[in-house]
Amino acid sequence: MEIAIIPIDDLRDQYTQQMAHVRQTYERTGDGTAAIRRRSSLVDRLLIELWRRALSIPGFDANAKVSMLALGGYGRKDLFPHSDIDVLFAFADDDTEKAVRPAIRAIIQAMWDIGLRASPASRTLKECTRFDPDNLEFTLSTFDHRFLAGNFPLYQKLHSETLPGVILSDWNTVAQKLGEVARARHAKYGNTIFHLEPNLKECPGGLRDFNLAPWFALLFQLKETRKWPPLRTTSPNDRASSSTWQSSHGDAEAAFDFLAAARCFLHFRHGRDDNTLDWQSQDEAAANSVGLETRGTADPSYWMRTYYRHARTIYRRAVLLMEHLPAPVSFYKQFRKRRAPIPGTDFVLDQARIDVSPSAQFAQFNDTEAFLRIFAMIANHGYTLTQAAEDRITDALPVIAINSPEGPYLWNAIREVLLGPHAAHSLRTMHALGILEMLIPEFHGIDALVIRDSYHRYTVDEHTFLTIDNIHALRRPAHDYEARLGLLLPEIDRLDLLLLSLLLHDTGKARRTGEHTTTSVELADTFLARLDFDTEEREIVRKLIRSHLEMSNALRRDIFDTDNVRQLSEKVGSPQLLKMLTLMTYADIKAVHPDALTPWKAENLWQLYMSTANFMDRSVDEVRYHADLDPTLLYRIASMLPVPSDTKSHPRKKELVASQEKAIRKFLEGLPQRYLQTRLPEQIREHFLLAAQLEFDPIQLELRPNRQLLELTVIARDRRRLFADVAGTLAAWGMNIVKADAFSNDAGVIVDSFQFTDSFRTLELNPEEKDRFTANVHEILSQGITANKYQIEQLLASRRQSIHRNGTVKVEIPTRLEFDSESSAHSTLLQVVAQDTPGLLRQIALVLHSHDCNIEVALVDTEGETAIDVFYLTKLGKKLSEELQQYLSQDLKKALDKILPQPQIS
Repeated sequence: MEIAIIPIDDLRDQYTQQMAHVRQTYERTGDGTAAIRRRSSLVDRLLIELWRRALSIPGFDANAKVSMLALGGYGRKDLFPHSDIDVLFAFADDDTEKAVRPAIRAIIQAMWDIGLRASPASRTLKECTRFDPDNLEFTLSTFDHRFLAGNFPLYQKLHSETLPGVILSDWNTVAQKLGEVARARHAKYGNTIFHLEPNLKECPGGLRDFNLAPWFALLFQLKETRKWPPLRTTSPNDRASSSTWQSSHGDAEAAFDFLAAARCFLHFRHGRDDNTLDWQSQDEAAANSVGLETRGTADPSYWMRTYYRHARTIYRRAVLLMEHLPAPVSFYKQFRKRRAPIPGTDFVLDQARIDVSPSAQFAQFNDTEAFLRIFAMIANHGYTLTQAAEDRITDALPVIAINSPEGPYLWNAIREVLLGPHAAHSLRTMHALGILEMLIPEFHGIDALVIRDSYHRYTVDEHTFLTIDNIHALRRPAHDYEARLGLLLPEIDRLDLLLLSLLLHDTGKARRTGEHTTTSVELADTFLARLDFDTEEREIVRKLIRSHLEMSNALRRDIFDTDNVRQLSEKVGSPQLLKMLTLMTYADIKAVHPDALTPWKAENLWQLYMSTANFMDRSVDEVRYHADLDPTLLYRIASMLPVPSDTKSHPRKKELVASQEKAIRKFLEGLPQRYLQTRLPEQIREHFLLAAQLEFDPIQLELRPNRQLLELTVIARDRRRLFADVAGTLAAWGMNIVKADAFSNDAGVIVDSFQFTDSFRTLELNPEEKDRFTANVHEILSQGITANKYQIEQLLASRRQSIHRNGTVKVEIPTRLEFDSESSAHSTLLQVVAQDTPGLLRQIALVLHSHDCNIEVALVDTEGETAIDVFYLTKLGKKLSEELQQYLSQDLKKALDKILPQPQIS
């Protein structure tokens, strides 16, 4: 059967012209809410006209019992520039559907020809009476329906009888499924609003969460009145229809207007239904002040701060709304005690939720101490507040502010919250209600403050709460390193001061000038003065805040370097502060983003703590390196070497072992003490055996797992560029180097070790690739320098092109070079901060080798797109001269400029 054709050329031109006008008006005014209403009205006119023109198709006339309804976002008149058009064709019966099918197909085809992305559904009235739990999306779309064209009595029956009946008959199931789908969506996005590139529609705090309020309101009103509520529109007066939502009506409307403007911007910018706020879109949105009341150009960090504030409002309300959903009733749950009064307050406890006492519904709350006691209960037990309780506390804020406690009373209230296992949850609640800033005004500056780079995942206030959460979570360790760090908790005399320091440690970031630790100490000082802390307590908090980056900085140095350990020990001063600072560093790093604290970094933090603690327990003279080798170590290594079977019981076995000890001593002669400290005897034995094979093969390799990392050790005769070539080969394979050691002995044997992660899990998922990997490394290192250079450059160029094709540089990281000849007694430290790119370590090593610099140790770290590499350098066994440092600085900048990617300006 041929599909009937509806003439639409004039309608297509009309749609194109009108949408151009919608876009121009949006770009002039920035009003996204108005733009989606205008498009909805435009599409209404087009579809009604299509319906009129379809009446000329045989079998389709004005008397046909079929209706066309707008559904979903289109039904709400929230039709974004490139959103699908959800329509329902409802038929009285199967015969009607069959008779008008050609006309309906013609309408759908015409929609596509005009340029509308049609998302049609067809149902008979009988089919609409059934609820399909596996197709909740369709049921939700019917929540927002309105009449467009066709048989109005049929629509009235659908609206007044059919749809209310199907929802009421499965009300519990529909409500529970709605909650399940929302929770699953939240879980998909990590139950957090904090994403570097959020999806404005799907992420927690997005437009789907905003729509939960009217959906829940409809469900509860339908259950109460047994009839469909009045139609909802985008009008501010109509959108808030539930008591839960009305309490934050103004904030919610402001949040919707911002998100509507931002989503319209994305649709127009990309020319499609793309709702991901990527990095470049954030820059452009900020430049155009999208969604902001003031026009002009805004700072991207400020713009994202506004987004997070609105997302937080919507997400919090969505979570509270879902708590009202009916839960499956268990046999035991029905016998639980309900609504137990909380002594001394006007609140009751109802199944882990704190609500307002019925007897105090209209009472004037003025007991500040009772309010603060509620937050202590939340911190200790993990309770949540009902919407009514939150509203009552918000209403009482002026009274609380007037009667706010001071001095020890204020500290006791905050202290009880901080020490609770659910302290972060309680602090978030206080923050959301304005209580926290009222008690600690210094905290206000970091509310939703964005540190805009690809390393910091969370806003500063959320990062702060996560640090406190991380400390309490040590009581329930999930990893070995957490169990070790958790052993320090009982040894902390003043855990309350540690947690208070974490609460205040980043408040200085609000000023964005100078070193934030100094500003944080200044802000903390004003607060500590109000707490009436004594001098000792105040100094502990001040020192923890001032020093909270010291261990992180020390981790970027050689943690086995005595000078590094000594300097950290001098800055910290006491074993007790060292324990507190170790836990503070752990909590701080882990709260940057989910993958910031790798097991390797956690292990290094523990090793640094142990080294510094041991240093504090003994004099400096006792930790100096000794040239003599430990004879016990030599014997242990020699005893593990293979012994020929015919000499195992030979009387000259001792002489053989002595000979092997001599050979081992020769191999170890000239290797730094660090090599012995960081290698097990079994590893030293393997390296010795590999070195003995150099006369047969000049390149010896050992690949082995090292905790969560892989370690490649290269043993070869000393030659230029070996370190650089290994680094380049690993980068070409997609490996992420996190640490490297470069050693050589007096006999000219190099022992270079590289610890790295397998970013793409190539070797883990394809065990056979390990042989090909080591064979490829061996082949490249065995070639001549010219051929070697050409092959590595080819591999790296291909790798860089692949990365640039898949994504652009988000943040431009300026290259910084810092030399330090004071921190180490034997080496000059070079710290390179640059944009991370494949082959960066190799390029640096090539320049260092060209100046005959020896890399004693290389420590490699990456924070987001920022590479932070530290090298311990010597030349002819001495530190680098200032003149050489200047030459290196010039050559390194030139070399890095050739390989570093440039940010894409959109």
